[in-house]
Amino acid sequence: MPDSKDSASSAKSPTHPRILNSKRRSWPIVLFLSVMLPVVAAMVVYNLDSFDVAPMPLHELSPPPQPALLRNERMLQGAELLGVGKVQGPEDIAYDSRSGIIYTGSGDGWIKRVWLNESASDTVVENWVRTGGRPLGLALGLNNEVIVADAYKGLLNISRGGAIELLADEAEDLKFKLTDDVDVAKDGMIYFTDASHKYGLHEFIWDILEGRPYGRLMSFDPVSKRTKVLLSDLYFANGIALSPDQHYLLFCETPIRRRCRKYYIQGIKEGQVEKFIDNLPGLPDNIRYDGEGHYWIALATENTMFWDIAFRYPSVRKALAIIERLLGGVNMVKNSGVLAVDMDGKPVAQYQDVELKYVSTGMKIKNHLYCGSVFYPYIIRLNLDQYAAKARP
Repeated sequence: MPDSKDSASSAKSPTHPRILNSKRRSWPIVLFLSVMLPVVAAMVVYNLDSFDVAPMPLHELSPPPQPALLRNERMLQGAELLGVGKVQGPEDIAYDSRSGIIYTGSGDGWIKRVWLNESASDTVVENWVRTGGRPLGLALGLNNEVIVADAYKGLLNISRGGAIELLADEAEDLKFKLTDDVDVAKDGMIYFTDASHKYGLHEFIWDILEGRPYGRLMSFDPVSKRTKVLLSDLYFANGIALSPDQHYLLFCETPIRRRCRKYYIQGIKEGQVEKFIDNLPGLPDNIRYDGEGHYWIALATENTMFWDIAFRYPSVRKALAIIERLLGGVNMVKNSGVLAVDMDGKPVAQYQDVELKYVSTGMKIKNHLYCGSVFYPYIIRLNLDQYAAKARP
């Protein structure tokens, strides 16, 4: 029987110098391959991927405006949550001042009626009409009807009794893919946006990453039943709001450097487009006029270096598209909120919170700011007297 001490001594005998030298020579090769193989694989995937991205016309934009002097950067600290769990992603808000009711579209296809009360816990939410699609933008018509931009169904008219009428789902032989927002003029003309005629609601990120203008601004005449394309080749045409004098409307384009522009609907400038505000501090969604000289622009996320680089370099957006397809994307949405601007597009006040994301609309009703979102199961309400934006010290 071998001696146990001899066995232990044999087990601990030193490795042959030739083997050690071989290991020392091979580790740089292993390190090189471990670094380069993923790089080569990524390059192959990148070059084989068929997703075609385009440069964005960033040269069209002016320098960023001065930041709003008044700010509330933690608006959630004073906010109330209305209808918790009863609305799924209330993307937009339409307010009927005569009845005190808010209309909002929900992710389950219902248009909800929300009765406002002083106490958030007393908020009453009612399922009113189910469109069978995904209602986004809402506006009240001249006869108390609700005009709906439904992402899947198109432009809808819902009567006071709840009857649904399809007004339009195509223009110039091109179907709507993402009917987004709507407003109604005093003469009854309906103005609305189709964010993309290529990508639907659940594909919206591909529209933004591709960087091509598939959006349109349109009008619908309820008398002639005619749909007219006013502007095409827009970059994700989103929120829309008529001016109080009805001479022009404002429309927002989400990705192209975060801008809102004027389109004149009457007067000597009819048909012309002008800058209103661009280089916004975030990606704009809906825009609403408050009747007091201010437009409120919802910002789905703040602007970051990440978004700046992505919009500037098509190759970065293609890489993001590959990540989106393979891994489900990267969440770079934060510090969402609402920006109030005056009639000249000058920022006045900004409400935001680092914990907020995907705020899609902001509407001032009396002394409260109401915010909708495609993400949260409630409406956010903030008392503007108690939690007003303030100048930085």
